[in-house]
Amino acid sequence: MSALGAAVETAAAAAAGGGGSLFRPLSAEDGEQRPAEIESLCMNCFRNGVTRLLLTRIPFFKEIIVSSFACDSCSWSNTEIQSAGRIQEQGVRYTLAVTSRQDMNREVVKTDCATARIPELDFEIPAFTQKGVLTTIEGIIDRAVAGLEQDQPVRRATDEEVASKIDEFIGKLKQLKEVRSSFTFIVDDPSGNSFVENPHAPRKDDALAVTRYRRTPQQAALLGLEGEELDEKPADPAEDLRNEVLQFNTNCPECNAPANTNMKLVQIPHFKEVIIMATNCDSCGHRTNEVKSGGAIEPQGTRITLRITDPSDMTRDILKSETCSVEIPELEFELGMGVLGGKFTTLEGLLKDIADLVERNPFTLGDSSRPSKTEKLREFVGKLHEIVEGKTKAHFIMDDPAGNSYLQNVYAPEEDPELKVERYERTFEQNEDLGLNDMKTEGYESEGASGR
Repeated sequence: MSALGAAVETAAAAAAGGGGSLFRPLSAEDGEQRPAEIESLCMNCFRNGVTRLLLTRIPFFKEIIVSSFACDSCSWSNTEIQSAGRIQEQGVRYTLAVTSRQDMNREVVKTDCATARIPELDFEIPAFTQKGVLTTIEGIIDRAVAGLEQDQPVRRATDEEVASKIDEFIGKLKQLKEVRSSFTFIVDDPSGNSFVENPHAPRKDDALAVTRYRRTPQQAALLGLEGEELDEKPADPAEDLRNEVLQFNTNCPECNAPANTNMKLVQIPHFKEVIIMATNCDSCGHRTNEVKSGGAIEPQGTRITLRITDPSDMTRDILKSETCSVEIPELEFELGMGVLGGKFTTLEGLLKDIADLVERNPFTLGDSSRPSKTEKLREFVGKLHEIVEGKTKAHFIMDDPAGNSYLQNVYAPEEDPELKVERYERTFEQNEDLGLNDMKTEGYESEGASGR
């Protein structure tokens, strides 16, 4: 750990000397972005090798530390990644149905606290048993095979029956790489910092399901987050929050410097009350805002459809909650729940945020992307800009099972001919995602008394 700390200090000094930030965006065109090198001990031959550390920033994963070690004496090498950013507010679970060889090439970021599972083989890589890695699905299987084969000679000498069973299981893992039959690959990360590539981005991938969830107390404890809720002070019920802007200290999500977050309750005309949170960083100039619903989940879900026919439609106010998905049928585009978080902006602002989300992702338009996919995504971004500029007509659809999203009716209180608002009954799966199936608000007092 002392070698790692020294290397980080070296990288920090280099960044300070060059006038740049400690975590620079990952780019092949950045000539000043070079890894820090430090001489360190090889744990294989106990001679000196070289550790290289690259401190960088990648969208979706915030800041990360990419490290590699190489020993010239015994040719042993090792690579890993470590998250240098904060733990996300929710955990994330990626469930992929692997049906072809192309799926084996999907890029995967698996942090050290993530669990990887293949239910068909009852196979699991538990959390904190491997270092963080940037690889592919095939690479994760190869690492598992290499780990099982490592001690096989000793097992064959001491317990031949166990060794034969492990050989049989290794054979099943190797057959998975040929994808003779489909199987399920699951990455579950309570820190929310793992990632599985969607090769069809920005369109929805039917084979890939992304679920964000609230961590259990046990998962929070493993991540070192236990006791956070105990530090929170109960709010004063007599305080009038509607006439006051609350301010509290936090850290900037970009440079991690101390910053201030402002919070205020706002009443949206013809809708409901929401909580707007805005963070401004004086160190790097980063500004961000987030919107939370100030009320309860509505009895019915809401589906809002706007036919964009005029450039003035871009000025409509829009409230997108965390549970809202966005769809543009003309572009075959769908933005799932939880992506971009809650936002209170204009239609133009939300569409530009979607374009930035695509352009800033290195797995879509960065150095890690494939030329064929890059061309399709650039075409998509171009069409999106045409909609923003009013050159192309399209339909903009918001689907919020919680009913807490809003799109401005410019004709209010009259009906808007281009705007359609539908209320619908939620499905069992949607109630499950919102945590409503296990929620009981009536009769729980009597059940608790009878259970004593």
